[in-house]
Amino acid sequence: MDAGAPEEPAAARGRRRLWWPAALAAAVALALGVPALVASGTSASGTSSVAVPADDSPEAGFARDMATHHQQAVDLSFIVRDRTGDEPTRTLAFDIINTQANQRGMMMGWLDQWGLSQHSTAKPMAWMKMDHDYAAHDGSLMPGMATNAQIAKLRTLSGRDAEVYYLQLMIEHHKGGVEMAQGYVDLAKNDVEKRLAQSMVVAQTSELELMTDMLKERGAAPGVPAS
Repeated sequence: MDAGAPEEPAAARGRRRLWWPAALAAAVALALGVPALVASGTSASGTSSVAVPADDSPEAGFARDMATHHQQAVDLSFIVRDRTGDEPTRTLAFDIINTQANQRGMMMGWLDQWGLSQHSTAKPMAWMKMDHDYAAHDGSLMPGMATNAQIAKLRTLSGRDAEVYYLQLMIEHHKGGVEMAQGYVDLAKNDVEKRLAQSMVVAQTSELELMTDMLKERGAAPGVPAS
């Protein structure tokens, strides 16, 4: 950039950076939208064998829990899309809606192909084999998920107030999502699902940086205020 050229506004930089998480998700969808949804091998006789994940496996648990986590991100993004005319916020919401709805569809499709239920009585994230002490409450089933009260509050806001609250909620949501996705990457036995989880870690980590910048531009900071 020339020394005399005006500095690019932060909002413009944010809009320029928004395209690639969605593009990455589209590429992942194309790469993963093939029937290689189960681990396969060859037996001694030369015939193909297929290993279907167990109902209590990390593969099944991650698909179920991340699908639930994604659905809330989509819901929050639809709400803010209709509560503000701000282009960067609406673009971010549009990207999250398309990316996470697409990924959710893939995970639900895998469970169906595996012949497994889309729901389980197991505690959310039990498949991670960690001592999570998160207590589900008011619709918040896993770390990062908004409560029913917070979602209801977002519906009452508009303009800048809606943008700020959405970004604060979504930052916490992405933090929880990144933790879960990385947890699956560390345990994965299904290469296709592992690649999807890794793409979530990369894209959502980038979006966390973007959303933090967007909050700063609006004179706010991360952290959901107490209701």
